[in-house]
Amino acid sequence: MLQKENILIVDDDINILELLQRHLHSLNYHTYKAVSVKEAVAILRDTEIDLLITDLKMPEVDGFQLIQFASEHYPNMPKLVVTGYPSVQDALSAIKSGAVDYLVKPFTKEELKQGVLKSLSTKTKRKNVTEITATKKYNEIIGESEAIKNVTQIIERVKDNKATIFISGESGTGKELVARSIHYNGKFSRAPFIAVNCGGIPENLLESELFGYVKGAFTGANDNREGFFQAADGGTIFLDEIGNASLAVQSRLLRVLQEKEVMKVGDRKTEKIDVRVIAATNSNLKEMIAKETFREDLFYRLTVVEINVPPLRERKEDIPLLADKFLFKYGNEYKDRYITIDPEAQELLQRYDWPGNIRELENVIQRAVIMCDRTIGIKDLPETLKYKIDFPEESLLSLKEMEKKYIQKVLAATDNNQTKAAEILNIDRKTLRGKIK
Repeated sequence: MLQKENILIVDDDINILELLQRHLHSLNYHTYKAVSVKEAVAILRDTEIDLLITDLKMPEVDGFQLIQFASEHYPNMPKLVVTGYPSVQDALSAIKSGAVDYLVKPFTKEELKQGVLKSLSTKTKRKNVTEITATKKYNEIIGESEAIKNVTQIIERVKDNKATIFISGESGTGKELVARSIHYNGKFSRAPFIAVNCGGIPENLLESELFGYVKGAFTGANDNREGFFQAADGGTIFLDEIGNASLAVQSRLLRVLQEKEVMKVGDRKTEKIDVRVIAATNSNLKEMIAKETFREDLFYRLTVVEINVPPLRERKEDIPLLADKFLFKYGNEYKDRYITIDPEAQELLQRYDWPGNIRELENVIQRAVIMCDRTIGIKDLPETLKYKIDFPEESLLSLKEMEKKYIQKVLAATDNNQTKAAEILNIDRKTLRGKIK
């Protein structure tokens, strides 16, 4: 007799859970149920699951984060999304996060059956999940320069303990990639990894998002809700752009690091947690300390281990390797073939200082792949890359001046639409407003 596939269903609506369970049982599948992402993660850790079916809109932690978590930890397990709030953007985001298919409530039993069959058909022979995930994540840090070797050596030393880590580096250097590599290559890789962009959450919401809140804590707090720290319990929380946190949030973070406990907004009791904290910023925290906008005691708590991610201009020998990675990625995506770079264009990539670092290089390669036929030439590269060829040495722009001109061009091209400009520049609106000021 063939073994039944194990299907995990995640939805905060008990009625939907029971309906899905009945349908799946009648189709001869074995099911597990979870009403929250936290419950789902616990089941995934302890059970061999063949298919994850999840809702998107859920309290506390949503289905998008569950899909991302499952994709990172269980890359061979297909994910099927069901939702009662359909939108094109949600569908695209779900697929991009790793979902195989997308069903809109209400759906028929036959539609569910076809969605499950389609999803399970993508499942290949299961391998050692930890090995797959760790190898995949570690190989994402590309480079042979001494600067990047120093980074990977530190990762090797810290990956298996929960010491607090501080990652510094310019925007676009890959600080989050380093944080993920620390988590997914270590012995805690099966636990949650929660990434929080402190610059992307409004200041008045950051505190409740990080630590959660209790019913009645403020207007709109209609239920108890866990925060990102509770969701990361047992694993790692990555606090990107920590310099954007208010002094009130900094005070709470200090308590977390000192006491290993959190208190929800509006609550009087604390909860013990076991979370590794990795923080990052492209701001100069020592200058912020001098201006009394960042706590000195928190700075020293965060910097138990420091990793500085070098800018691309300091590891130019890695540019061909990184470019080759992006050529393969976007050549397959847009042209279904491998794209090459001619020697003159390659030289231009090497001579440019890349103020936007790896993120800018990826954007340039992506655009060039779209614009070229089979080989990228100078004509396929943006004008900003040609500064060092078009100008004599004594008149070269400084990095700050280049950044300023680049931002001005993007703002002009978008009719000063800061939201669109920030998206093109791959920074959040708060950072863009600071640069404009």
